[in-house]
Formats: sequence, structure tokens, C-alpha cells
Amino acid sequence: MTRGAVILAGLAASLAAQTTDPAKIIEELEKELAAHVRLLADWAGLTRYGSENSEIALKSEPNRVVFLGDEITEMWGQGAEPFFPGKPYLNRGITGQTTPQMLVRFRQDVVSLKPRVVVIQGGSNDYAGNAGPATAGTISENIMTMTELAKVHGIRVVLVSLTPVCDCSKAAQGITLRRPHGRMLGLNEWMKEYAEKSGVGFVDLYSALAQGRVFKRELTADGLIPSDAGYRVMGPLVEREIARVSR
Repeated sequence: MTRGAVILAGLAASLAAQTTDPAKIIEELEKELAAHVRLLADWAGLTRYGSENSEIALKSEPNRVVFLGDEITEMWGQGAEPFFPGKPYLNRGITGQTTPQMLVRFRQDVVSLKPRVVVIQGGSNDYAGNAGPATAGTISENIMTMTELAKVHGIRVVLVSLTPVCDCSKAAQGITLRRPHGRMLGLNEWMKEYAEKSGVGFVDLYSALAQGRVFKRELTADGLIPSDAGYRVMGPLVEREIARVSR
């Protein structure tokens, strides 16, 4: 059995445990299959923002900021809470992405846009195994390489900690099993120390969003993605660090 078949079989079993509606199970399986087809066709997501980047790269903007990340970044602004209105900030998040995928598209989605600052958010999906097995070592190496690439091109860096998770809804059951609290906190501690040593910015969103080790229920939409209230907490913290490294 291929890895894709194993994943789909596991998803089918999970969905069957949550619902007996065959139409719902088929719909979710089709979404999952489509996601894997897209992954095979364009592993790093280079086509996602390619056309838009070509147009933006021609426009000069001295205070441009690029947010590079996964679904935590992509969903920022998709609800009632806007994504930094009036600011020359570009959202380059892609749901489900891992740090090696972000690294592959770093030149296209960050360097070519000539931002003043890049905000790098990612790593949670690495631990979840979205693109295969990952360790703290491989994640940290990807983050270091992205940071070094930014510095070479005169781009200032803000690293964002992994955000908390919780099994706080029916749909989120088992999410902490794929993203263990201890490993998440360990990477956050490394990221903080690395930021200090390398002279880049760091924002500890985990502490701001968590109660103990889990996501505060009122700040998350589903146990993984922040709610509008969660993004309202995140926004000022990230913007303050952008302003600090921009001086």
C-alpha cells in the first residue's frame, strides 16, 4: 500500500468514527485526495503566488513586509479580523506547508519581492509529518537557512514561535498527538536562543495564546488555527517586533 493510500485509509477511519454520513466521508476524502494531487504536481507551492509576485516585484515599496508561513499565516485576514489594513504587508502563507517547502519557495515568495522585513512562521506541520518525517534538527536547519538567505539580501528577519494546539473540538481530536507539546516548546526555545545569537527578531506567540500548554479555547477556531480573537492578540505583538527590527 502506498503512503497516499495509507493516509486516505486513516482519514476514512477517522471520518467514519465522527460521522455515519457517506456523502460527508466522500466529500472529505475527495478534498484530501485533491490536496495530495496538488502536492505531487507542485510540491513547494511555487504556482500559488507566482503570477501575483511578478506584478508586485515591479513596484517599489521601501516598507514592504512579507509573511511566509503555513495555514496560521494564510488564514490571517480570512475572517473578520483583517490582515494589517493599510500596511504594505504581503501574506505568503500556504495551508499544510512545512519548512522545507517554505525554503524552496523562499527566493520567489520573499527575496524577489525585496521586502524590508520577512516574518517566518512554520514548523508545526513538520512535526505533524505533512511532508514526511521531521526532527527538531531538520526544522531548525531550514529556519537557519531561510534566515541566512534573508540576511544575504539585506532583509531583516522576525521569527515567530510555533503556536499552541488543543484537542478542544470534535474535529481537532488527536491534534496534540501529531504535534506534541514538548516538541513544540523545545523548538520554540531553540528559536528564541537562535534569534538572540543571530541578531534577528523573535515573537513568542505560544505564551500569548496558551493557557498552560494548550491553546486557550476562546482564541482558537478549531484547536490549530487562531480565531479572530487569537489574531487580534497576535497582530500587535508581531507588528511591534517588525517595528523594532526595522529601526
